[in-house]
Formats: sequence, C-alpha cells, structure tokens
Amino acid sequence: MQFARWSIPALVLSIVCSHSLAGQATSPAAPIRIKVVVVTMFERGEDTSDTPGEFQLWVEREHLDQVLPLPSGYRHVRLNKDGVLGMVTGVGTARATASVMALGLDPRFDLSKTYWIVAGIGGGDPADVSVGSAVWADHVVDGDLAFEIDARQIPESWPTGYLPLRKGTPYEQPADNSYGEVYALNPELVGWAFRLTQGLPLADSDSLRKSRARFAGFPNALKPPFVARGDTLSASTFWHGSKMNEWANAWTRYYTNGQGNYMVAAMEDSGTLQALTFLSQAGRVDLRRVLVLRTVSNYDREAPGVPAAESLQEMVSGNYSAYMPALEAAQIVGDKVVRDIVEHWADRESTIPHSP
Repeated sequence: MQFARWSIPALVLSIVCSHSLAGQATSPAAPIRIKVVVVTMFERGEDTSDTPGEFQLWVEREHLDQVLPLPSGYRHVRLNKDGVLGMVTGVGTARATASVMALGLDPRFDLSKTYWIVAGIGGGDPADVSVGSAVWADHVVDGDLAFEIDARQIPESWPTGYLPLRKGTPYEQPADNSYGEVYALNPELVGWAFRLTQGLPLADSDSLRKSRARFAGFPNALKPPFVARGDTLSASTFWHGSKMNEWANAWTRYYTNGQGNYMVAAMEDSGTLQALTFLSQAGRVDLRRVLVLRTVSNYDREAPGVPAAESLQEMVSGNYSAYMPALEAAQIVGDKVVRDIVEHWADRESTIPHSP
C-alpha cells in the first residue's frame, strides 16, 4: 500500500510531463515568410507541359515546384525556394475576391512584407497600346458598380445608358468612390516597376504586325509591343467595341478626376484590390506593395471598317490575336520585378522601392 501511495504522484507527474512534451512536439510551425505573390487569373489545363494559361509560364520558369493545397480558394498555390508564391484566382471578380482573401487569411503564410504582382492578359485600347504590349497600372477602376438602362431607352442627350451609382445622369459630378469604384496603387512603386522594365524587348512577329496593320490611324496600335504605364478597367462583363471603348475611357477619367488614362480592360482586378484592401485593414498585408500588370492579348474594339459583332465573334473561342505573346510579356516583364525583389530582399523587405 505504501508503494501504491507513492506511485500515484509519480504517475501524475509522468502524465503531465508527457503531455507537455507532446504539446511541444506538435506546436505549429512558424508561418512561411513570403516575398512575392504572383496573382494569375486562369489556367487552361495542368500547371505544366500543356497549352498554357496565365499561370503555367510562371510555374515552369520560376520553379514553383512545391504544391500547397488551398481548400478555401479556387485552386492550390505553388511555392519556390526563394519565397515566391503563385496562385490562380479563377475568372471573374467574385472568384478573385474570395481566392485572394482565402490566401491572405491563411495562417500558414506571413504576408506582412509581401509584394503582390497581378500578372494577366486583357484587351487593350488601340489609342494607347499595341497587341503584345504590357501596362503597369496606376489605377484599377471598377466597371461593374453602376446603374444601367437599356440602350434602346437612352435619352438622346445622354452619351451612355451606364450611370454611376447614386447619380441620376451620366458622369454627374462629383464622383463618389464610397463603394470602391477606384483603387489607386502606390505611384512610387509603380514608377519604379515601370522604369525597371520599360526597356525590355517584347516579342514581335509577322502575325502581330498583320494584326496591328488593321488599325490604321492609331499610331500607338501600330508600334511593336512596348511597356507602358496607364490604368485598367475591371468588369466581369467581357465588353467589346468602339462605343464601349469610349465609355471605358470616359468612366476612367470620371473616377480618377481626370488623372487616369484607360489602357487595358480586365475582369478580376477590382476584386483582387478589394480583398487586399480589407486584408491591409486587418494588418495581414501592406497595400503599398501591390502592383498590377496587364498585357494586351487583343484590342478592345473592332478595327476600322469592321462591324463590332464580327470582331467579337473572332474572340468567342479564345482566338486572341496576341494570346501567347501577351502571356510571354506578362511573365517576362513581371519576372524582372520579382527577381529584383528576391535578389535585393535585404533592402526590399524593409524599404519599398521607389522612383528616383
């Protein structure tokens, strides 16, 4: 009996110690510190070795070899040994918002000093850019938040039936950004990225030259591909045509108080920026470290003398005039920035690069 009385405290102590050691052994690992997140929107098939979407060239060339599941997002993410993480958000504003939020709230990752680079393709304004060109965005303007009446009922004095929310006439002043109609990116970081990449040679070809030649009267559309700085319009409806192009330019000028110049149309960027804005408010990301790069896979309007409907039909099956050159440009131009951040991380972690 004496032996049993002395054994009980020893047994309790043993159990407590074993639980303590077990707790130490299973304590969560420290979050992975991410240097750059590359945000792409779609992939056509597998991540490698087939017809690429926006993600594949990044996976293969940045060696994003480690696959990490992201059950709360659209698709798994991929990581390389340098701390570069790549993701696919899925097409459209809703998927982009949800997927970026899912990644941003994932406790496995420390994103507090991370740079975000949205790298995707879109339709370019021939007044500003040529197919195969790349545009760093100063503003992302939302093209979905609006009132609309059918085109057959537009008053003759109105230039469009698309009205800002809370307004009774087109482009009524003052512009109101209460619902997140425009996102301004860090101009110093955008300027740095533009200067770093503006001299990069982008692929040209006979096919691109033939596509450009249809846009006589548009000097910038006739140029070989180049790197530019402008603004993107983000809308989940894939619009097309010269009348819609006029609206996109006016809409961008309206919401940027005349400061912006619409150059590229895209679908997801307003959703991505909304998620990053909320994550920044929560202290999860630094909104000053966000870049948006859109490359021109097609013109956003018909060529002179071609009906808009006919021009749109050419793209219904994804037959964009500069699909592969635009994918190449997104990766080549974007990767120049990624490599600089990674290779100068000792400085870039604490100090955001800026234009001189």
